[in-house]
Amino acid sequence: MRTGNNFAFTKEELSILRRLSSPEKIQYYLDNDLKYNKELDGETCRSPRRVMRDRTAHCMEGALFAAAVLRVHGHRPLIIDLEAVRDDDHILAVFKRHGHWGAIAKSNYSGLRFREPVYRTIRELVMSYFEHYYNLEGEKTLRAYSRPVDLSRFDSINWMTSEEDLWEIGRYLCAIPHRNILTPEMARSLCRTDERLYAAGLVGAVK
Repeated sequence: MRTGNNFAFTKEELSILRRLSSPEKIQYYLDNDLKYNKELDGETCRSPRRVMRDRTAHCMEGALFAAAVLRVHGHRPLIIDLEAVRDDDHILAVFKRHGHWGAIAKSNYSGLRFREPVYRTIRELVMSYFEHYYNLEGEKTLRAYSRPVDLSRFDSINWMTSEEDLWEIGRYLCAIPHRNILTPEMARSLCRTDERLYAAGLVGAVK
């Protein structure tokens, strides 16, 4: 990956992307400059260009945007899919610093967003989301995760700047193998989310 490649972004778009020069700045932009796209979640799959223009994103769109920014700054554009039961999947943009994994994410739940790059493996990173991943019934719902997917494989559909919805990426994430994190016995014995953690996760959420 060559830093400085404009990837077909306009000068104005690149000025935004280049200002987001660290994972922390990307996360701040997702949290504070983009509305959470709850109403349209599942009905759109915007490219990073459209996210900047429309100033809204759900988790998939946020992860694609974060991966694109990381790519502009010389990182591989990697995402992983977190698979859930009785709940929505969640998508993370992941990155490595000093040999350890971190993550950037857009979510309506406060506990499902940024992770510092302190995790030795992708599984360690994924497990840091487990207690914070629950549905509105208070069930802990995270069950599996995919390997990191390099979005450069979708350059042929211009995933960074396309005006079309990027359903092909979503279909690919659903089709690839996922690694289970629980045995059936473990899943059956899970307790409900603590009321305080439940409430904390919904701080600032779009109702």
